[in-house]
Order: sequence, then structure tokens, then C-alpha cells
Amino acid sequence: MAQIIDGKARAKELRKSLKERVRVFKERTGHAPGLGVLLVGEDPASAVYVRNKERACEKTGIRSFHHQLAIDISQQQMEECIDKLNADPQVHGILLQLPLPAQLDAAPLLERILPEKDADGFHPVNAGRLSVGQPTFVPCTPLGCIDLLLWSGVTLEGADAVVVGRSNIVGKPIAQLLLAEGATVTICHSKTRDLAEQVRRAEVLIAAVGRPEMIRGDWIRPGAAVIDVGINRLDDGSIVGDVEFEAAAARAGYITPVPGGVGPMTVVKLLENTLEGAIRIEEHKLQA
Repeated sequence: MAQIIDGKARAKELRKSLKERVRVFKERTGHAPGLGVLLVGEDPASAVYVRNKERACEKTGIRSFHHQLAIDISQQQMEECIDKLNADPQVHGILLQLPLPAQLDAAPLLERILPEKDADGFHPVNAGRLSVGQPTFVPCTPLGCIDLLLWSGVTLEGADAVVVGRSNIVGKPIAQLLLAEGATVTICHSKTRDLAEQVRRAEVLIAAVGRPEMIRGDWIRPGAAVIDVGINRLDDGSIVGDVEFEAAAARAGYITPVPGGVGPMTVVKLLENTLEGAIRIEEHKLQA
């Protein structure tokens, strides 16, 4: 039976450390790091996610600047909101909560966020820096996945890693992080031939495809480390991941539960990125 990778426990450890780092930053600079959050409309899942982030900010001493925006807001109005946060010296990280309503084009809005305030790590400049191994903001979920693997004692150097999913938010950046740790990485997607065979050889599996229990338990290599990024709500209201958990746990060496695995880590990594943004901005002021 697999060892359960407890994301809640790891996130609690990191929040405690982060709270102390924020305290030191406030003593040194006279102000707290600030996270600006833009939430359009009242999508229930997004609202819950944002509330979780706000509570985490409170626990760690980071200021949260929440902006609840009308569902029918225009592209130009969104651009103006982002510009205000870019110019606000109290804001060191900006989060544009996705998904956005149909009338808004997310790509240019994400690009409008200053790279140095891009706490989500989605800006093309930061994606490019990640791809060539330069220090940068990294998307929060991939950061959390790598943290959980290393915290659990999983050896990544030389490991055969398979990522199921090629999104800019999870699949591509986590492949880059795995490469940086010395793993051999295969990215699978909807056009991959014989997905089951690809998964069966994975010593480290990252499932980030957004389809409930798509990865069957008997595909899992015995002893593999399985990180399930998926959060899928079923008709009965229950939440499952992208991996068939019980059957996979019977074969894997390590596995994250859903919920309680990757989710809590995404939030704490966002706050770490916000603090890092604040530190970099302060250092830039000193150099100017």
C-alpha cells in the first residue's frame, strides 16, 4: 500500500516558516508583502479558492487586496484594474483568478501583469526564464508538486517521469522542473498513442489532465510516486482526482490524495511567490 503524501501537513509546515520570513521582512522594510487578487463574477469554485488564499494570507501576515469584479466587465476595464495593481507599491504579487467569462481574453490580460509581480508565474517572460533555467516565478501547482516529491524522499535524479497533460499552467512547467531535478521526462496528451503503456513505465507520474479517474490503477508501476493534480466534482458532489485512487494506492509507493494533496500546496506556493516578489522589489529599490 502506498505512502500517502499529506499536502495539508506539508503546507502547514511551510506556512509556519513563511510566517516567520514575512515577520522578518516587515521588521526590515516597515511594511508587509501584498497580494492583489482579481476575481470576476461569482463562480463557486473560484470563490472558494480565493477565500482559501485570503485566509492563508491572514495566517502568514501577507496583506490581501481583493477585487470582486462584475461578470460583464469589459476587456478595457480589466486592463485598467491590472494597471492599477501594477502601479500600486503595496502590491508585490498579482493573481488573476481563472477561468474568465467568455467576453474576456485571458492571454493579453496575463501578459499585462508586470513579470516582477506575476505571482502565478504565467507571464511569457517568466515561462521563458523557466525554460532556460533562470531564476523566475514558477507556477504554483508545479512548485507544490516538486516540493511534495522531494519532501517525501522521492529520488528524481535519473528517474523516468511521465507527465499526463500539457497545459501552460501545470504540464509544461512541471516538465521543466523535473528536467531541472535530473529526471528523464515524457509529456503525454490527448494525441499520445497507448497512454496506458507510457504510464506503466513511469517511476514518477504527474496526472494533470482534468478527467475523473482517467488513469486506471492497474496502469501504475509498482512502487511509483503518483502526484494527482486533478480536482473533479462528480454528479453526487464527491471530488475525485485524475487517478483511480484506491486501485493506484495498492500498487504505488507514494500517492497524493484528492482532496488534501496538491491543493493546499498551490496556495502556500502562491504566498511564497508573493514574498519573493516583495524581496526582489525591495532589492531593486536599493540598487536603483
